[in-house]
Amino acid sequence: MNQDLLPHRSEWAAATRRPSRDLLAGLMVGLVALPLALGFGVSSGMGAAAGLVTAIVAGVVAAVFGGSNLQVSGPTGAMTVVLVPIIATYGADGVLVVGLLAGMILLGLAFARLGRFIRYVPIPVVEGFTLGIAVIITLQQVPAALGVHAHADKALGLAAKAVTTWTQDPSWTAPGLTVAVAGLILLVTRVRPSLPVALVAVALGTVANAVLHLGAETIGALPSRLPAPSFPHVPWGHLDALVLPAVAVAALAALESLLSATVADAMSVGQRHDPDRELFGQGLANLASPLFGGMPATAAIARTAVSVRAGASTRLAAVTHALVLLAIMLVASRWVGEIPLAALAGVLIATATQMVRVSSVAALLRATRGDAAVLVVTAAATVVTDLVTAVILGLVVAGWFALRQTAESARMEEEPLDRLDHGDEEQAVLDEQIVVFRLDGPLFFAAAHDFLLELSEVSDVRVVVLRMSRITTIDATGAVVLGDTITRLESRGVSVLLSGVRDQQQHVLSSLGVYDRLATAHHLFATTPEAIAHARVHAARDPHDSRTEREAR
Repeated sequence: MNQDLLPHRSEWAAATRRPSRDLLAGLMVGLVALPLALGFGVSSGMGAAAGLVTAIVAGVVAAVFGGSNLQVSGPTGAMTVVLVPIIATYGADGVLVVGLLAGMILLGLAFARLGRFIRYVPIPVVEGFTLGIAVIITLQQVPAALGVHAHADKALGLAAKAVTTWTQDPSWTAPGLTVAVAGLILLVTRVRPSLPVALVAVALGTVANAVLHLGAETIGALPSRLPAPSFPHVPWGHLDALVLPAVAVAALAALESLLSATVADAMSVGQRHDPDRELFGQGLANLASPLFGGMPATAAIARTAVSVRAGASTRLAAVTHALVLLAIMLVASRWVGEIPLAALAGVLIATATQMVRVSSVAALLRATRGDAAVLVVTAAATVVTDLVTAVILGLVVAGWFALRQTAESARMEEEPLDRLDHGDEEQAVLDEQIVVFRLDGPLFFAAAHDFLLELSEVSDVRVVVLRMSRITTIDATGAVVLGDTITRLESRGVSVLLSGVRDQQQHVLSSLGVYDRLATAHHLFATTPEAIAHARVHAARDPHDSRTEREAR
């Protein structure tokens, strides 16, 4: 195992020197994380206990082995969205397989040093699937918010069935509780974002439910102690069907964790995360969590931000957050079991609302048509299909617009000849016989055909000089089209001269036979002035002599 992926003793030295701020930050984050862990556990279908176990086990493992000093990991809304169909089809055993596979994939990414490539995911794709996930989380809470039971494969269908069931016998108790909890959280967090207002709101909702006997449904009581490590029956017969969901879980864990670490770095002074080690830590966390009855986890941007704002500076804060949740699970599970589902629905709806950065979405919609299209397509696909399909579609659309923009940046411009040392009459003759074109930008499959095929139709010239020094890149398609253009011109008696070919492009042009299309190897020049001087020699010759010389070669 690579030593730089393992924890270092120096990382904990700072925690022992000034532990008070980290302990306080960890306590604060633990109180904030409690209702979220319960809610995401229930929303996923695994149960509230699974949400707590995930926050405890994954929180500790990722904090110790991860690549960020500030990261807080556990169950998240995005991960819940991915897990819902897996749990519905394969149950807890399927989650175990997916978690183990995802953990191994993340470890493989860490050992392959691929953490830095996450920065190449376009921002509109990230914002698009974040928006889509927020919509799905909200739709998934509709049954609990309305106090009814409903089942469906997709979030849209689930919400529609819940609304239909509720309208048959409407009751405003559960919706009122959900709105009150969500409204209180959104209102207070605008003023004091570091306060554990979600816990206070859930506590008030639970008290109101008990005192007024509102009759809202509650989650089942949590176990009085942590479940013992277990290895449930693994449905290996469904392994082929679970590979793609595991890839989705691993991709989401990598993306969300590295984005969260980047946000934490930006909020702090002097902190820099190690992306490969962060993947390593998340991989171990996703291996451990399902073995203890939990579910796959990832870093949580909201909880990480709360930790940083509360003064966290070392990994001790994240470990403390997990220990706080462990203490609550061991001591207060009886009271936690009285929390109304409608109150947890309010917490998750408020969380989904806070996931969407309205200013960022609005800016992307105004930026360019490409950014707006990528954002809308990714968000819509997330809601209608699944996360993997949505991200792939978003990347495809982003790639198409990028290719289009790059292709439009490629240009071909005709340049005038240098008039020094030539009389007007002689220059007029040369201008009719020699033309110089400067090629700018990339010469690749999306940009090569248009202007090069147009170039092959030039008339009334004896020599064409192609300036290649400003071509930024050239691929096989661009080289082949360039070769075809040279062949067409040479067949019409037009000599083609190339100048300024870069060293890195020599291999492509020679390998694909572009140089063989020239009338002679001497028609390749290092500089444009040398090519123009040779072109003037061609232009001064009798056209009949030039044709005879070409036919002889």
